Amino acid sequence: MSAALVKELRERTGLGLLECKKALAAADGDIEKAIEELRKSSGMKAAKKAGRTAADGVVAARVAEDGSYGVLVEVNSETDFVARDGSFLGFVDSVLEKAFSERQEDVAALMAGELEQAREGLVQKIGENISVRRVALQEASDGVVGSYVHGNNRIAVLVQLKGGDQDLARDVAMHVAAVNPQVVSPDDMPEELVAKEKEIYTAQALDSGKPAEIVEKMIGGRIKKFLAENSLVEQPFVKDPETKVGKLVAAAGASVAGFCRFEVGEGIEKEEVDFAAEVAAQLGG
Repeated sequence: MSAALVKELRERTGLGLLECKKALAAADGDIEKAIEELRKSSGMKAAKKAGRTAADGVVAARVAEDGSYGVLVEVNSETDFVARDGSFLGFVDSVLEKAFSERQEDVAALMAGELEQAREGLVQKIGENISVRRVALQEASDGVVGSYVHGNNRIAVLVQLKGGDQDLARDVAMHVAAVNPQVVSPDDMPEELVAKEKEIYTAQALDSGKPAEIVEKMIGGRIKKFLAENSLVEQPFVKDPETKVGKLVAAAGASVAGFCRFEVGEGIEKEEVDFAAEVAAQLGG
């Protein structure tokens, strides 16, 4: 088997020397056939790793130059080490580019075809489960979309403004990254969440032994505080705590139409592994 052929196969697949040699030998030197077989085995290996929890990784954002729309993506790996790998980050760029160019927020539709083949090949090359977890799209019909990605690529935000400009949208996005509001305004807070908080505050207030009318005022005050603390427009702006976000935006003749915030691994239940205990158990066995 010629070294040039092996080198070409390695460059085209990103796989190891021995694996490429074996594939070429099995395919009688037919490089296209070798690639086809490697893809099949890559898919099988990727499927075996799919059950493993991938709660690390990166988030990425891209916004159109005119601020008319933007996308967020989260791509997960099993470890932070892989999240910093050049091949992994190249794959993330490919996912972001396709989501952006197609304005696509459906993960299954996004991954159909070449991207899924690329993901499977990367799983085989790196040896970890890799998954595209979610994609979000924000579009502004009469305003702008701005983005902010935190330096470690673990938090990314898109903010949609009605009116305003991208600099303002980016400032608000930075605030959302830092403070993590639940909703845009108090009116947007789901009723079930308010009811749950009220139930907790009621139990606490009743335990105080104070008169009923005082208890009612205590509950009302706490609910108002809860809504203010978790609503974007009511929060003190992170770069100038003397000003609320809503007032900052209104002063520019704009309003917040919506936002989306991705944080790597949020909501994923990650199994904690005690590696020292595993090694000790194996040695004991």
